[in-house]
Amino acid sequence: MKKLITLFIFVCCMGGIRAADNPNVKKLFSVTSGELKLTFMVGTDDRLYQLGFGDAAAEVVPSAKMPSREREFLPPYGNGVLTEPALQVTHVDGNTSTELHYIGHRTENLNGGISQTVISLKDPAYPFTVEIYIKGYADNSMMEIWNTVSHNEKGKIVLHRFASASPVLKAKEYWLTQFAGNYKREATISEEQLSEGIKILDSKLGVRAHQMRIPSFILSLNGPAQENAGEVLAASLRWSGSFQFAFDVDWNKNLRLITGMNPLGSQYYLERGGTFTTPAILYAYSKQGKGEVSRRYHRWAMKHAIRDAQKDRPVLLNNWEATHCDFDEERLKELFNGARQVGAELFLLDDGWFGNGLYSRDDDKHGLGDWEPSTKKLPRGLSYIAKEALKRKVDFGIWLEPEMVNPQSELYQKHPDWIITQPKRTPILGRHQEILDLTRPEVQAFEWQVIDKTLRPNPDISYVKWDCNRYITQPGSGYLQPAEQSHLWIDYNWALYRLMERFSKEFPNVMAMLCAGGSGRVDYGALPYFHSFWPSDNTDPLGRIKIQWGFSHFFPASTISAHVTRMGKRHLKLAIDVALSGAFGIDLALDKATAEERVQIADAVKLYKASIRPLVMQGELYRLVSPYEHPMASLSYVSTDKNDAVVYLYQIQDGSVPQVILGGLDARKNYRVEEVGLPKGSTSRFPGHGKIFSGAELMSTGIANPLNAQFESAILLLKTQ
Repeated sequence: MKKLITLFIFVCCMGGIRAADNPNVKKLFSVTSGELKLTFMVGTDDRLYQLGFGDAAAEVVPSAKMPSREREFLPPYGNGVLTEPALQVTHVDGNTSTELHYIGHRTENLNGGISQTVISLKDPAYPFTVEIYIKGYADNSMMEIWNTVSHNEKGKIVLHRFASASPVLKAKEYWLTQFAGNYKREATISEEQLSEGIKILDSKLGVRAHQMRIPSFILSLNGPAQENAGEVLAASLRWSGSFQFAFDVDWNKNLRLITGMNPLGSQYYLERGGTFTTPAILYAYSKQGKGEVSRRYHRWAMKHAIRDAQKDRPVLLNNWEATHCDFDEERLKELFNGARQVGAELFLLDDGWFGNGLYSRDDDKHGLGDWEPSTKKLPRGLSYIAKEALKRKVDFGIWLEPEMVNPQSELYQKHPDWIITQPKRTPILGRHQEILDLTRPEVQAFEWQVIDKTLRPNPDISYVKWDCNRYITQPGSGYLQPAEQSHLWIDYNWALYRLMERFSKEFPNVMAMLCAGGSGRVDYGALPYFHSFWPSDNTDPLGRIKIQWGFSHFFPASTISAHVTRMGKRHLKLAIDVALSGAFGIDLALDKATAEERVQIADAVKLYKASIRPLVMQGELYRLVSPYEHPMASLSYVSTDKNDAVVYLYQIQDGSVPQVILGGLDARKNYRVEEVGLPKGSTSRFPGHGKIFSGAELMSTGIANPLNAQFESAILLLKTQ
């Protein structure tokens, strides 16, 4: 112990000597979270420079030279900064430059092993202040960074750029993995090496902003990203609106990461005494590759960012594929009976239950905004139909899209001024609907009323699917002043979060799925108010394999809704096996299924509840065989005590991967391997079926895989012996 103490004192003293001996250093300090460390230097010019961001074990020593202005942690526009600024302000007197001097910092320990450091910066010439917040989650080597801007100038300042953070990395090579795509091709993975210059990833859609890409990325240092090895930094922005990521490689091979809200069309006027807060960017670091960085995100999310993380997600039956908007009470009762017969725990009534008269919701052109139950379809109301589901021991959920309106609706006829649009322009419809302007207090009140009047008089409704089926194309508000139209992109999302937060607090027992025409909102800004999300309207299992694979890099399986459907007309077994790897659900017309198919689905539900759901909900993910590199995909979930595991194998095209190497097991334990989910009368083709293997053998030699033909699939359960 004395040796350790002496060594600690020596290291600290050495750091102090080096700092003290350097004429450019006024203060040197670090913020450390597990394996991740941010090292700062306050120069004799009082500016805050960043010296290092990455491996906590790496020694960081200030250079003999004063760092360039580009090494400022939050470089402001003007007055010597030559690269892309993180902050750009026009002061009241018209000065377009800003300087930020270090005032001080403080660190406190919060509950649950979380630390928070706040660094205060101020412009020496103006009453203008920035506070940088760094929250550390040491257990998972994660940092959450955001900042606030406030001022006391005599008038309004203008914020032109407002990055959440802009750390600098130093490596020989930088490899960027992004998760792009489009409708029905969400979270498509691509990787490229960054070269000198600026690479921009962004969204300009405002609402349902993630349609083209999710606000998350992975950086691999010194080589392409690997699943189980290598130094990687992953990032995810806690924001559902337009975002921008800038990857700026300078002439010295430094990489600056400028991340936050998209500044395009979003300049913000801040009143005297006001505070502007950026959304947080969440970084996770690993020296063991993408797999470990994903597990760190999952662990963090289960503890800090998902509603009721320890609660099982129900097996639900959705009526959409069976009925669309065409149903009545008797048809729903038939579906309730089908749900009970296959073991589903909840029935979700999708779009089409509301609207009356001329605006009956019989298609997607009518009724949106008129949230009164249809007297034609539900003459006895929501309470009656919910109780009918409960009589059959099936819980009841409802679909809502509170932010939207059809022009063919009573709401639109009364309040055409409530929509987001631009004067003197022909409104552009998306999916035959417009977006309500959430910057309006009366719209905020209306949307809360939609939620409240649907749920409060109907306490038997225990689930909500919150949808959002278009994005902003004409950013304009009839409520905001002409000079503040650019506030729309930002104020809308903060108002949305307030609405979502109120929903989660006032209806704590109502579970909720976040949907936005697929994955238009998949981020940790919205997810704290929801239990799961809908990753894509593409439910073809062949498409879902890659879509769910992409989302797994940041989001735990408990949040990824995966349903069995007819899309793609694949083998029902493949559709079931893919859906069993997430929050399992069913989107089928069961009365049109064969007796054999209904038995197959019922058996899958039973298997999921008994053996698979605990592993999917609470286990740790190991991606084993990538569908981007091989003709198949394989992944597994391992219980935290390493006693049990489930392994999925999906054949995407013809071809063979003879051995699948497993991960996450205990090398010292023995595991019995069993193929499950086999159709009636079938026998396993796996040579290891029913046999016992050591964890060491399964993680070195692997399990022999007989699959080689497109659309084949299998699920293996491992149990300790």
